[in-house]
Amino acid sequence: MTMTKRELVIKVANRLGMTQNDVARIIEGAFETIAESLAEGHRWELRDFGVFEVKTRASRIGRNPRTGDQVPVPRRRVVTFRPGKKMKEEVGKGKPLESADTEPSATMAPESSKPTASLQEG
Repeated sequence: MTMTKRELVIKVANRLGMTQNDVARIIEGAFETIAESLAEGHRWELRDFGVFEVKTRASRIGRNPRTGDQVPVPRRRVVTFRPGKKMKEEVGKGKPLESADTEPSATMAPESSKPTASLQEG
């Protein structure tokens, strides 16, 4: 599932009890400020959330996948993001990953059974 900026505005407005217009202006202003700062080469560190940085990728020789010809790829600047501690913890709490091509094991307990103590923690 993808969250749009509009959905973010609605969630924040509901959480804070503010109007959606006010929240939209705040979020847009924050995004613009971050983007402008990164364009100037600054690093953005939002404690516990993560770090946005601009890194320079060196020029290199690439390959056109259609023709196989070698092509020069110029040096360029890219934005990178490293999640912070709280972000990693929150993402780790999310839904468990399940493989779509595997069947549930016959040895698994039915959903109506009582969870074990270790599953109730957290």
